[in-house]
Amino acid sequence: MNIKTLRHFLLLCETLNFARASARASISASALSRNIRALETELNTTLFERDNRTVELTPEGQKFQRYARDAVGQWEQICFELTDSAQQLRGEVSLYCSVTASHSILVDLLNRFRPSHPGIEIRLETGDPQHAIARVQGLEEDLAIAARPGKLPAGVLFKPILVSPLVFIAPVESTDRNLLEVPPEEAAAWQAIPMILASSGIARNRVDAWFRKLGVTPKIYAQVAGNEAIVSMVSLGLGVGVVPKIVLDNSPFAARVRILDVQPALAAYDLGLVTLKRHLKNPLVSAFWSLLPAG
Repeated sequence: MNIKTLRHFLLLCETLNFARASARASISASALSRNIRALETELNTTLFERDNRTVELTPEGQKFQRYARDAVGQWEQICFELTDSAQQLRGEVSLYCSVTASHSILVDLLNRFRPSHPGIEIRLETGDPQHAIARVQGLEEDLAIAARPGKLPAGVLFKPILVSPLVFIAPVESTDRNLLEVPPEEAAAWQAIPMILASSGIARNRVDAWFRKLGVTPKIYAQVAGNEAIVSMVSLGLGVGVVPKIVLDNSPFAARVRILDVQPALAAYDLGLVTLKRHLKNPLVSAFWSLLPAG
């Protein structure tokens, strides 16, 4: 086992495709396959389930992926410490964020980061923001852009970037009579309004607490993953949703929804950069982290 083999393994974890992974590793697909099989033989376990069409990580492969990320990160760190500190940093940093954050927040960070560190590549993964902190904790990513929870998990660091209000939104046009006059004047009337909410996460927890305080059981029309999907469904006239305003500001459907003046207002989203304290020992992660002032 060597660092190059671990990097090849991580590329296959990322792409789940031998052709794409081998192209990125600049080796043949057959050579990559031999390397993975040799690694599995050395570990005496199966890391990938594969057939003619698909490649999937096994549970053992998922465990080994965490080790491989850690090992490669430590290797890059010691290489940096043993070489001239004046040399340009080189390597890869993985970052997870929502599609909205990649458009609105990450662009500015990368524009500031790239001129100073052209040798560092950013591997970006986008998805539901509710998974951001968990992915960093699970060593799947080095960094993430996420909303700050009420209490940060042990070992997790947070640097604020911006604060975004959490807003109720309704369609500009709808055939549903319950959506014609929202927000309702009486709290009990909320029970008739179809709601489109996140399936879980910080926003959902705050909305649930808001309804409990009103003494109302909401009528849930849909529970979705990803705030962008909430804006889309609300724009179709299907219900009232709750999203961070930054999502609405960057949505192509913004003109088809309106923000409701709902009181009491929900607590705002505190968006920021997240990493593990241990990751800051990696000079590549530390370089990206230093883009933002201390919170």
